Amino acid sequence: MEIYNDRKIQFEQELNELKKKYNLLSTIRLVCGILIIISGYYFLKTYDSLYLTTFFVLIVVFVFLMKKHDKINNQRKLKEALIAINTDEIAYLSANKLPFENGIEFNDFSHPYCYDLDIFSNHSLFQNLNRTNTFIGKITLVSRLMKSLSNDEILKNQEGVKELSHKIDWRQNFSAIAKVGKDSKLVYQKIINWSTSKSEEFTLNDTILSFVTPIAITISFVAYLVTSNDVFLKAIGYLFAINLGIIGRFYKRIKFEINHTTEIDAIVKQYGLLIQSIENEAFESEKLNNLKQKLASKNQNASAELKKLSELFSKMDTINNLVVSLVFNGLFLFHAHTLKSLLNWKKENAASLKDWLGVIGEYEMLNSLANFSYNNSDFAFPEINANYEISFSDLSHPLLNSKTRIGNDVSFQPQSFMILTGSNMSGKSTFLRSLGINMVLTGIGAPVCASKANVHPLPILVSMRLSDSLSDSESYFFAEIKRLKLIMDNLEGNRAFVLLDEILRGTNSDDKRNGTIEVVKKMISKSAIGAIATHDIEVCLTTNEFPNQLTNKCFEVEIVNDDLHFDYKLRDGICKNKSATFLMKKIGVI
Repeated sequence: MEIYNDRKIQFEQELNELKKKYNLLSTIRLVCGILIIISGYYFLKTYDSLYLTTFFVLIVVFVFLMKKHDKINNQRKLKEALIAINTDEIAYLSANKLPFENGIEFNDFSHPYCYDLDIFSNHSLFQNLNRTNTFIGKITLVSRLMKSLSNDEILKNQEGVKELSHKIDWRQNFSAIAKVGKDSKLVYQKIINWSTSKSEEFTLNDTILSFVTPIAITISFVAYLVTSNDVFLKAIGYLFAINLGIIGRFYKRIKFEINHTTEIDAIVKQYGLLIQSIENEAFESEKLNNLKQKLASKNQNASAELKKLSELFSKMDTINNLVVSLVFNGLFLFHAHTLKSLLNWKKENAASLKDWLGVIGEYEMLNSLANFSYNNSDFAFPEINANYEISFSDLSHPLLNSKTRIGNDVSFQPQSFMILTGSNMSGKSTFLRSLGINMVLTGIGAPVCASKANVHPLPILVSMRLSDSLSDSESYFFAEIKRLKLIMDNLEGNRAFVLLDEILRGTNSDDKRNGTIEVVKKMISKSAIGAIATHDIEVCLTTNEFPNQLTNKCFEVEIVNDDLHFDYKLRDGICKNKSATFLMKKIGVI
């Protein structure tokens, strides 16, 4: 946390300096503007060339000050974003709050593990990982959490995450640029919809028409300056009117191109800055360099192309400004030329635009994982195997408090399936979720909450809880049966990692016991790897029939000084102690 405190203090100091410069420039610009008005007034009054010269010099200075002012304003916004980023990390690590999006809109009750393992929603894995600030970054992280990568891609992700975790300056600057942009799903879809929409081509006749009258106006103006003949002024007036008629011919096409794209030039500019940040950084890992290579454009870098697109959108938006539209189109057919440039850009780059934005999403996703790795330097990157071997040393749940969580060693070889027993509150469900969450982290190339791990990444299938909307036992039972059917179907011809917690709760004890035993046997027949938690000791006896495939593990509870004591340590064998009767007596239920 100290590094974040130091960086916050540093950025606050830099922000104060920028504010001083910003305020000073604002004052100078105001004075300059007043002097422009005064010099213009005295020139019109006296026609003294000194005032005219002063007028134009001050305009040049004013334009320079505006650009400088905008540059400092952008730097100020960046520093404010950097302060916010470090403030959020301090709050997160001090366990004060989770100031990040929780992704609850992506919760899918039918997904094989998302709901059961709390991948999305408040205090979820997504909320703890998420450091994305663009829509494409968010959905990239979401999609990554919902499906494991191949072994090769996992290893590439691991190398990329390891490299980025050490680049805190670059990572935070990248995040700050994205944060300043204030991207959204609506803006992203506007850009993608525009890039995929079909546009009417700018023909040769259109090109000729867009140049003829502006050239004629220029010639007429020069001729008037040379001859002072009013005929040329009248010609300019006629040509001005003709140009407005011509722009009317293009107006429908211009409105079509800027329809749904108004006011997105700023976001496109931020996309360009994000890509420029990637282009300018030297990377070593194969993953990061492969992504970087996707940004190569036919003519120049993708960042330069996006900067050009941002400028074109900004110019096109001025069609809605009546004064600008009349003057610039009447003289130069400004928006016709801008339309041509925009259509040329679209023809050359639209097919690549989604891929470029996809690279931003991948970097934001990897940035989130790198931040997770940086904040948890004691977490291990798993070794990856293809031998169906899964083992963890000192495994725990990554979202539990690091000072109080208890780690356990667990291995799924030689026996591949575990029957887990223990009293209520002893840690069975937390242990199952620890297994599931760390398998998910393994499958995306992130570090796991363990001191060491060797994992064959497999599809993850979980039945631990059902939707809270299932209020009656019949619907609950039927939903559970459907989930078990889904798991069995997914195991057809494919080995998977399966976690089951107290299945068949909606039926009587004998039926539940027999059904659970049959499910365990089916798991073995389908070579599933994983664990099932149960309170039924007779289910544990199934290990006698299948000693090479099944193993019994348990969490025990002790009564110390007339109080329950849980140590949350995984042990061999079947749970012997019970806590329900003791606890009910202690609180006066019985």
